[in-house]
Amino acid sequence: DVLSGEHEIQIEGVRTDLEPIELEDGAAVPKEFANPTDDTFMVEDAVEAIGFGKFQWKLSVITGLAWMADAMEMMILSILAPQLHCEWRLPSWQVALLTSVVFVGMMSSSTLWGNISDQYGRKTGLKISVLWTLYYGILSGFAPVYSWILVLRGLVGFGIGGVPQSVTLYAEFLPMKARAKCILLIEVFWAIGTVFEVLLAVVVMPTLGWRWLLVLSALPLLLFAVLCFWLPESARYDVLSGNQEKAIATLKRIATENGAPMPLGKLIISRQEDRGKMRDLFTPHFRWTTLLLWFIWFSNAFSYYGLVLLTTEFFQAGDVCSISSKRKEVEAKCSLTCEYLTEEDYTDLLWTTLSEFPGVLVTLWIIDRIGRKKTMALSFVVFSLCSLLLFLCVGRNVLTVLLFIARAFISGGFQAAYVYTPEVYPTATRALGLGTCSGMARVGALITPFIAQVMLESSVYLTLVVYSGCCLLAALASCFLPIETKGRGLQESSQREWGQEMVGRGSQSPGVTRSNSGSQE
Repeated sequence: DVLSGEHEIQIEGVRTDLEPIELEDGAAVPKEFANPTDDTFMVEDAVEAIGFGKFQWKLSVITGLAWMADAMEMMILSILAPQLHCEWRLPSWQVALLTSVVFVGMMSSSTLWGNISDQYGRKTGLKISVLWTLYYGILSGFAPVYSWILVLRGLVGFGIGGVPQSVTLYAEFLPMKARAKCILLIEVFWAIGTVFEVLLAVVVMPTLGWRWLLVLSALPLLLFAVLCFWLPESARYDVLSGNQEKAIATLKRIATENGAPMPLGKLIISRQEDRGKMRDLFTPHFRWTTLLLWFIWFSNAFSYYGLVLLTTEFFQAGDVCSISSKRKEVEAKCSLTCEYLTEEDYTDLLWTTLSEFPGVLVTLWIIDRIGRKKTMALSFVVFSLCSLLLFLCVGRNVLTVLLFIARAFISGGFQAAYVYTPEVYPTATRALGLGTCSGMARVGALITPFIAQVMLESSVYLTLVVYSGCCLLAALASCFLPIETKGRGLQESSQREWGQEMVGRGSQSPGVTRSNSGSQE
């Protein structure tokens, strides 16, 4: 007995001196590293042990469809506005209101969808929001008058507010090393959606008209609505809600599809926590992070959607300096004079939309090198610089290049925010945190039509100063974020200090990982 006791003490002494090791990508985690207590493991350990495989590839495509549908619904606003302005003889404030009402719906529902996802499951919230958006998206194509399309597009926006929850579900199935790259790569689907919408408009608008464009733009949502029933519920959510058996079944399903072994031992059930409580976003550990993230998301959406709307305005004018004079000529003729988008406008719109792809690639290349915070700050600074360069009376070609660069970087900053936000909040408030940030983004998107379409009529230079100044402030906000999530695992419990669990993987030294099993009590 005495010898046995001494032997155990000696082993424990050796354990404290063990050096962390790095496993090769896709390698199975040995039992002694997956389960430091030899008989327990957490969802984080299982996700890391199973790794990235066939299941995550399927999940990437399905999540990408949701993003593609979201992008198409957003891109259609810049195409629909000039068309209805001409067809229904709408004044500029009603055109701006048509865009803003979509964002009013998104803003009012983002927190609600986040709360539903935290309390009833990520899959539940996502399914309801997608089916809602699909129904009203198709119905808006049959709107007989302006008031009807205003209400129906607002209801579409209400449903779109839940689409970002697909990122919450997606992130919770990704191992740490693949998380940033995968979340950024599904943003490629956003770029595909915007490009596809422009191409669809080129084909549909001259022949079938805007009603068919609205109906056909809902097709990716229909496909996603069918496929989302394949989606499993997040194992992290199941564990947090006390449903251990369902979480284990989900993890076994992923392990089987990926052809990887499950960790040995017993799955730890996390402490039962209140989920989806707004007050948790303002605890001392998260208060400053939440406020700064709200402003960053606001600025991202304000600038991104503002640029989308400004692009059509600039292209119709030919160059920036001629906008004011052209507006005066139009007002002299008739306050309701309008111009349809030409083939050249669609071509240039397509070129600037293609900037989403290099935006993804640049962000993908730098986000794990310089970190999430610096990536967001850099994106805002470059966008602000391009906005200021538009003060020069540049020709159409230079204008297209500047808009291309500006959109590439502001979309990259948006993508970096989508990586950072799910990483910084614990499981109990992750969906709500992303939902409230998304809601603040919609506030920015709600305001931007009145800047990009209404204020532009008064002063193009003041409009550019507003966007440039907002992005410079957002760059500062990004630098002041107290937490850098690069190389850290997802936090499970909100009961502990933020770093206690998340530093567990990858923060000891670059590229080094270790498990955090048993870190919760």
